[in-house]
Amino acid sequence: MEKSQILQALLDRLWEKYRHRVSYAQKYTDLVIEKGGSVYNDHIALRTFNTITGEQPAGVDAISRIIEPLGYVQKDQYIFTAKQLTAWHWEHENDDFPKIFVSQLEVAQLSDETALLINQSVDSAVDLITEDDITLLQKLATGEDLDSEKTTTLIDNLYTFFNRQWNAPKRAAIEKVNEDSQYAAWTLLHGNSVNHFTAYINKQNVSEWPDLQSTVDGLKEAGVPMKEGIEGETGSKLIQSSTKAIMETCEVIENDGTIGQLEWTYAYYELAERGQVDGKLFQGFLGEQATHLFDMTKTDSE
Repeated sequence: MEKSQILQALLDRLWEKYRHRVSYAQKYTDLVIEKGGSVYNDHIALRTFNTITGEQPAGVDAISRIIEPLGYVQKDQYIFTAKQLTAWHWEHENDDFPKIFVSQLEVAQLSDETALLINQSVDSAVDLITEDDITLLQKLATGEDLDSEKTTTLIDNLYTFFNRQWNAPKRAAIEKVNEDSQYAAWTLLHGNSVNHFTAYINKQNVSEWPDLQSTVDGLKEAGVPMKEGIEGETGSKLIQSSTKAIMETCEVIENDGTIGQLEWTYAYYELAERGQVDGKLFQGFLGEQATHLFDMTKTDSE
């Protein structure tokens, strides 16, 4: 199997799992298909910690070592000073594949107490990407195809990687870290899980939903809870919105060492419409808009 087929298989599995967890994404999919349209994702977002993370590489390196051999090329950098975040986006050599936006929390820039709690929480992280997987990815990067048995193992390992790879965090750690960084609390609970997928409105092809605003209005009418307002000006190079975030029951460690449960946000489904810049569709991201969308994973208690 060639690398594009392996990438497609991985993305399909991640998208299926995400739709199962985020019912709003499944609702959007059902409505668009019912209306004779097409479902394309503009980008996928992932969150990481730029710190020693058990056996995993730190920050975006944990992700780039996977996606670059599969044909992705790193593009622009984005710095979110107020949130202590650095991010980059990757574009695939085949633009039919979604872009990938990966951010990392600069843990050393947080308070000493918060940084310590994060580092203690992720110290147990395992790395499901084996040396054999890296070898196979390198073969794919050079254009070599893989046999079916190796392909199945590689896809399974890559798919399983996109989950939390450290032990359940302590409830007290989540509550304390959340005071400093809701991004950090979310990532401690969900790890490498997909933060969100993003509907690509330009390719939606639904006559009654020709743009982002009509799509948002249509989803609201269908009962999907949506973000207030749209990020960006109509006709600009990028406008975005999203659903509200789904809540999930997450496993945590209680003060007495027992396993407990904590209700927390998981993911929202984002929507993006891209405009023209110098005769071409803008492919990057806008920092201020992204900042506001990061906040969609805040819990109701904040």
